[in-house]
Amino acid sequence: MAAFRGPKVWLWRWRRNPLRRRSDVLEAWIILAAWGFTLLGGAATGLVTVRAVEDALARERAESHTVPARLIEDAPNAGAGEPAGRVVWTRVHWTAPDGTSRSGQVRVSAGTSADTPVLVWTDPDGRLATRPPTVAVARLRACLIGVFVGGGLAAVPFAAGRSLRGRLERRRVDRWDEEWERIGPLWGRMTS
Repeated sequence: MAAFRGPKVWLWRWRRNPLRRRSDVLEAWIILAAWGFTLLGGAATGLVTVRAVEDALARERAESHTVPARLIEDAPNAGAGEPAGRVVWTRVHWTAPDGTSRSGQVRVSAGTSADTPVLVWTDPDGRLATRPPTVAVARLRACLIGVFVGGGLAAVPFAAGRSLRGRLERRRVDRWDEEWERIGPLWGRMTS
């Protein structure tokens, strides 16, 4: 027996068919639009987000710089049972680019004595800043954020499409129930 060689099954909603309902065509367009917006919108948003985050982190790397500072006080020693190489917060003093004297807290190795020179990261105004991420870490962060933002945005048209498709299905089932209520009693009659 030869296999049926008709139109592809995945295009069945657009095929000419006397049993095709208007809701079938509408559902096909909803599915197509939902998947298109899900894939293209999610990918485009993810790529734009990756680029924006990479640019922001590159700007942060360009603006941050190290300046020499000195410890104002002794860093606390590691207590008994604490791991070696522990870092603690202690106060430091440095000079900002405009010549003003600044102080703040940074993390240093436990037991470091006062007046020890250290390097601290500052922003263009001379305020303490966190160490900027390396290029590889920035790229990883940007990609992860892009995946989450793109995926989050892609979920919106996907959920909307599923919701609309569910409403269409409920509407079809309701119409089918109405037709059964109308036709069902006629089947019980005898014809002569």
